[in-house]
Formats: sequence, structure tokens, C-alpha cells
Amino acid sequence: MAVFKLPDLGEGLTEAEIVAWHVQVGDTVTVDQTVVEVETAKASVEVPVPFAGRVATLHGAAGEVLTVGSPLITVDSAADFTEPGVVTPEGSGNVLIGYGTSQTRTRRARRPRGSKAPATAPAPAPKSTSDRIRVVSPLVRRLARESGVDLHALIGTGTGGIVSRADVERAIAATETPAAPASTSDEQRIPLRGLRKTVADKLARSRREIPEATVWVDVDATELLQLRAALNSDPHAPKISLLALIGRFAVAGLRRFPELNAHLEGDEIVIPSAVHLGFAAQTDRGLVVPVVQNAHQHTLEDLSAALADRTEQARAGRLAPADLTGGTFTVNNYGVFGVDGSAAIINYPEVAILGVGRIIDRPWIVDGQVTARKITELTLAFDHRVCDGGTAGGFLRFVADCIENPVRLLRTL
Repeated sequence: MAVFKLPDLGEGLTEAEIVAWHVQVGDTVTVDQTVVEVETAKASVEVPVPFAGRVATLHGAAGEVLTVGSPLITVDSAADFTEPGVVTPEGSGNVLIGYGTSQTRTRRARRPRGSKAPATAPAPAPKSTSDRIRVVSPLVRRLARESGVDLHALIGTGTGGIVSRADVERAIAATETPAAPASTSDEQRIPLRGLRKTVADKLARSRREIPEATVWVDVDATELLQLRAALNSDPHAPKISLLALIGRFAVAGLRRFPELNAHLEGDEIVIPSAVHLGFAAQTDRGLVVPVVQNAHQHTLEDLSAALADRTEQARAGRLAPADLTGGTFTVNNYGVFGVDGSAAIINYPEVAILGVGRIIDRPWIVDGQVTARKITELTLAFDHRVCDGGTAGGFLRFVADCIENPVRLLRTL
């Protein structure tokens, strides 16, 4: 008997809900075959099994929540079973957090999240198309089921009218009866769990462990906007986003000031050779930080396309754990919320985060004359253990100069 336990899915997540089994008891499975789809607070993940043999036990049905390290599937080893990690001509046998390495592995088509009956249970009554579309996340369905909320009675505020966790939690708060005598003022209580709890734990750890400092500067972005308009003037060429331009400048700055692309391990500062660029993205599920791996190797067009793709996947809840981990530096464009500045919290275990405020018309002195220019504020929060103000200020000034004189400085990038 070989027992495969729910693996660590990254980002500090400690549990996952079973969405659908792809095998039944009695089926024969091969190494790295996808056996189950689970959903964490951040993404859906197809999990492969590291054992070959016959399925003996499925530990849980669709809708059940398992903690990391608890039994997931038990397999009776076949006669030709090979221990995971032993390289064979057919495949490596290694399994890495929800991903297999077998060359013969076939990914199954993702079933609609709204229909998730376990393979070992009788098929449920058919659901209407509206039932499947209104609520995407099984975590939201479970929350509604446990709280007695009728999903059909809710008006979804998510994309395309999808009922989100926030919609369910508002309905719960509206129907809860106070356990104690009512106070003179109304109050709402929202459980801190799921993605919100994951984010809260990570931010609290950052504040607790990192002695951060913040520097900022106002920047004239007029020429940057003109450059972007020129780059996007060709209707047949891929569009370039402002975030991509600023991200490209940040990557170039990190090559000059690599301490800000580091992390701490004990008493050592570890500076990787690659830049894995994270960016904050607000979704219906909460704040997530998708990562563009090896951003230093991307052209401007490639980086812009990668950022757009990660954003779309994040809002749809389809990012894999690998897309949310491994970042070395983060850019946070909080200007989309209409604010000028923010002392952003560093995305632990990184050591710095660049913030970009809104771009608005302000009076600015150009060649001795006061004129209206497009001004934004850049902020850099950094770990003071890793570098001093000279390094942080040098990086921030470099990015600011790129924004103010993008055509001249792009020649050297």
C-alpha cells in the first residue's frame, strides 16, 4: 500500500477543497497521472499521483476540505511499480507541488467548477446552465451551504454576475441573530479565513520580521505617456501597458542595485541571478501577487503580454501555485485606486516593493516656467537590513529618471 498525502501547494496555504476526482476505486493509475482537482484559497490545482498501481482508497469526496499532509489517495502498488525519484526511460518519477514530469501524462479537460460530484458517488441531478455560471468557486458554495444561504436569492457582484465570497458573507451578516442583547449601534462580523486570512498572515509576518523604511519621489510622467501612445499607435502591433514600461525600468534598476532583488537566509543575504517580477492584482477573491518568471529575459512586448495574461488568469482564479510563488521583487500600481501614495508592505520574503500612484495634472516647472504636467509619485519600501538609503535612493532615482526621460534611457536597456 502506498499512501499519497495532500502536498504543500505553496503560498503558506494549509488546506484545499476537493473539486473532482478523475479516478475511481479499482482504477489503475500510472506515475504522474492526474487523479484529482483541488481548490485552495488562491487557485485550482490538478494533482498527480507519484505511485503506479490500483486505486484502493479515495480519502474524501468532492466538497470536503483536507489539510496539507493528510491522506489523499491510497494505491496498491503494481508489480512494475518504481519508487518516485528513480529515473527510468519512461519518465523521472518526480512530483513537484501539483505537477508531474511524465512525458505520457495527459491533462484532462477542466470541468465546470459548479459541477463537482465525486467519481465514487452517484451522479447528481443535472444542473441548469445558470446554476453553473452563477457561482464558480466550490469554496463559496460550501460557505453558503454551511451558513444556510440560498445562492439563488443572491445578486452576484462579481464579473459577469458571479456570486462571490463577499456576496455570501454579506448575506450571512444580514441574517445573523446577535447572541447577546443588541447594542445601540449595528455591527458586521466577517470571518477572517480563506484568501483573506492567508494575506493577513503574510502581511503580519512581513511587519513583524522586516525593519522596513520608505523613500518616495514625485515624477514627471508626461514623456512616458507620450512614449506609450507612440508605441500603441500601430493598430496591428501588441499593446504596451504602463505597468509593463515601469516594470521594465524596475528590472533594469535591479540589475544595477541587485541587493533589492534579494532575500535573507539566516545571517546571509542571498542575491539570485534572475529577476522574478511580482505585481499586485486585485481580484474578486482578494489581493494576489502573480509572478512573471525571468522577467529580465523578456522584451517589453513579452513582458506586457505576460502581465496581461497573469492578470486575466488571476481574476478568473486559474493561476497555478507556481504562478504565485518565487517572486524576487514586486511592483504595486495602487494608482488605479485613485490614490497618490502608499507605504506598501513588503511581500515577504522579498526585501523591497515599488509603488506607483495615480498620474494626474499638476503644476511643474519646466525650463523655468510653470506648466501643467502629468505627475505621479513613486514609493519604495525596503528592508533596512539588506541595504541603506543610498542603495534604495539610487534605485528609485534610476526608475524615476527612466520615467521622465524614457526614450533616452531605453537606449541603454
